[in-house]
Amino acid sequence: MNKFFLLVKLSSLGDVLHTLPIVWDIRERYPDSQINWVVEESYIDLLQPLRTTSTFRGIDHVVPISLRRWRRNIFNYKNWQELFALVRCLSGQYYDLVIDFQGLIKSAVVTSFAGRSENIKIIGLANATEYSGYEALSRSFYTEVVKVPWQCHAIDRSRYLLSSALSIPSIDRTSPVKFYPNSFLSHLVKEVDLASEFKKPYVLCFHASARPSKTWSVDNWAVVGKHLLEKGLIPIYPWGNQTEKNTSHLIVQQFDGGLIPQAYSIKEYFKLISQAALTIGVDTGLTHLAAVLNRPTIEIYCDSPVWKTEGYWSETIINLGDLGKPPSVQSVLQAIDRLI
Repeated sequence: MNKFFLLVKLSSLGDVLHTLPIVWDIRERYPDSQINWVVEESYIDLLQPLRTTSTFRGIDHVVPISLRRWRRNIFNYKNWQELFALVRCLSGQYYDLVIDFQGLIKSAVVTSFAGRSENIKIIGLANATEYSGYEALSRSFYTEVVKVPWQCHAIDRSRYLLSSALSIPSIDRTSPVKFYPNSFLSHLVKEVDLASEFKKPYVLCFHASARPSKTWSVDNWAVVGKHLLEKGLIPIYPWGNQTEKNTSHLIVQQFDGGLIPQAYSIKEYFKLISQAALTIGVDTGLTHLAAVLNRPTIEIYCDSPVWKTEGYWSETIINLGDLGKPPSVQSVLQAIDRLI
């Protein structure tokens, strides 16, 4: 029997990426089911490659929500119109399974907008997990709650919820972890190079994080940059705001040859990462994007537990450091030599 799924994972970049395997898990068991996904408008591009086409069955409908933008001006009439349009869109469909993978009040409220079939199941987290956001009031919006381990990888946590929703044994790491179709990945490598302002081969160095405690030292990044240049690789230091751009300048001032690119969109980073010889980055969304794209990646953990988001699905991903234990610069240099 086919089902109509509504998946709710609104943000952020890394969290959305680590929920993607759920689409493949559903398709394996319900190949002809309908899958809709509600996501923040900023992250639509993360889901577009999984949209259903004539040759691929993935997400049937991506439903954008604009909570971040709406909150900046809650009295704007147009924003309220968009909210009501979203409610009409979700309530106009009758879902069999609604799964909130986020566990926050805002995501739980979204589940209440869904049109309800006769035997609808609304599934959510029964408890918090260590180092992840959770708001206990969200439980009141669900018909069923699922208790998950206190220490739980982001992908495993989502699979616990799905397994409960489908009333099947827990989907564990013996099951394949898939993110994007192989045809999409192959196409990215062949696309026109966006990074025409710098030469290949290049290495993307994602030094920035929304939480300063997760960053690695400027001096360490400079040592890495020098090492890359010695190996004939061009180190690139991307940025997302002026503070991050200033840090990129502090890094490249310590040696000759490092480059600071223009600002790029998430969609453009798909291409840049796919054509990079290597990505090195702290625990941040764009580093996880490199791992999800199955590109050679070194993930640096300084102030977050490696077990929570480590890339474990490929030998081309090396995870270094841990909570309160930043990796040494020497260990990163050794990882570079191993992957290049």
